[in-house]
Amino acid sequence: MQNVVELSARNPRLRRMMKVLVCDPIAKRGVELLRQTPGLTVEERHGLKGADLLAAVADVDAIAVRSETKITREVLAAAKKLRVVGRAGVGVDNVDVEAATERGVIVMNTPGGNTISTAEHTISLMMALARNIAQACATLKGGKWDRKSFQGVELYNKTLGIIGTGRIGGEVARRAVAFGMRVLAYDPYLTVGRAKALQVEMVELNEIFTQADFITVHTPLTDQTRGIVNKAAFEKMKKGVRIINCARGGLVNEADLVEAVQSGKVAGAALDVYETEPPPMDSPLFKLPNIIVTPHLGASTSEAQESVGIEIAQAIAEVLGGGGIRNAVNMPSLDAKTLAVLKPYIDFAEKLGRLLAQTGPRRCEKLVVHYSGRVSEMDTNPISRSVLVGFLRSAEGREVNFVNAPIIASTIGLKVEETRSSAQSDYAELITVESHTDGKHSSVSGTFYGSLNNPRIVRLNDVPVESVPKGVLFIMQNKDRPGIVGWIGTIMGKHKVNIAQMSLGRDKLGGTALTLLNLDSEPNEAALAEIKADKDIYGVTVAKL
Repeated sequence: MQNVVELSARNPRLRRMMKVLVCDPIAKRGVELLRQTPGLTVEERHGLKGADLLAAVADVDAIAVRSETKITREVLAAAKKLRVVGRAGVGVDNVDVEAATERGVIVMNTPGGNTISTAEHTISLMMALARNIAQACATLKGGKWDRKSFQGVELYNKTLGIIGTGRIGGEVARRAVAFGMRVLAYDPYLTVGRAKALQVEMVELNEIFTQADFITVHTPLTDQTRGIVNKAAFEKMKKGVRIINCARGGLVNEADLVEAVQSGKVAGAALDVYETEPPPMDSPLFKLPNIIVTPHLGASTSEAQESVGIEIAQAIAEVLGGGGIRNAVNMPSLDAKTLAVLKPYIDFAEKLGRLLAQTGPRRCEKLVVHYSGRVSEMDTNPISRSVLVGFLRSAEGREVNFVNAPIIASTIGLKVEETRSSAQSDYAELITVESHTDGKHSSVSGTFYGSLNNPRIVRLNDVPVESVPKGVLFIMQNKDRPGIVGWIGTIMGKHKVNIAQMSLGRDKLGGTALTLLNLDSEPNEAALAEIKADKDIYGVTVAKL
């Protein structure tokens, strides 16, 4: 995988057949969709581990997994041709995203496919907790008619605390409101408008712990959220609170939960996910009658499995076929429509970054991308990333793509910044890229003339020029003197180098001039030596775009 622009420029019928390895069971319709995609071959091999997995990934372009197969750093290193890992589900805990990013591999998931399934499972467990359904079922099947031991509580007028109101948390909130519950929501990213639409109250985390009768967690598992429901949290809760976790094992500290249930502080809990999966069969969670457990069934409906299987297959096929990138967890997602709009800017930005790397100092501490005019109103993240890709490819001489460019920049201490301006200027829109080192800077600016099919370089180190960003660019700084144009033309002609276009600029009359030539071929060393020998030539650069 190179970058999003190169992917979009390729025709799958003109390149080699690409291989997709399906490591875990996904919907048959999803596998069939991949098989029917021109340019793809599909191999289904479930349950691979160790050396067998390493051998199987050696020549694959894409891997599709659920939660069973672990895509580790070792696996990624063995997959030399790998472009994309598709996870049919929400979490990517079984994929080493950091290692994938370093290797330039896109990691995608399907955040929407199992939303309804998991939300309904959460509500099911909450109702089972409230009415002791699992315990009563087990007792009756065991031959005992016991009505008195299983008196429950109603959900109506109770308070539900939701930690995390993304897709699944939001759907849980809608259903809880329908039951007549008061819903408290904690989520740092929840907006006032979204809270009103969901009919929830925005609160801080402590208010969830102190006020809720039921608490359910729906956040990703991160360093910040691991153990978010723990001993300290239980101490703040009401006596008789009930806990539900259908999100990620580790959000609820299991040892602290067992202690809180045993003490009577927590009336019951329902878990679908665990710190270790599968959990050990001697786990204390299984020995407490008021803890309901299910084996990670949140997404286990036929509708959800069909949905995520088809969704991840479509996403993989689209990436390998040169389309948009959806639901990527390690780079900006670009659907096909957005990509179509941004593609001319992304293409041009990569060339601006490449040109700056070849004309400025080799060492760079900070890269600044300025946007003005129409382009400043767009999503410029992919454009800036493309600038960085072009800059690093020329400056670093290493394998760089859209995915790993920020990681590489970080490892070499290169900072990247963006600025925007909507103020009027000489151009309807302008992209300027600057490299900063030791208080000095170099820059290149570009715009589009008339249409997005007509990009132009219009400034080089603040000197006005006009050049097509294509092929070989000859850049010369020289003393502003009569005859320089004829002189450089004569030398190029003598060495059989054709000049396609010429642009001249200067800082002042008789000062320093800038000559920029678009050449049909690269000048040889003899031509360059002859040019550099003149005392009025201050610098010569040959850039390749």
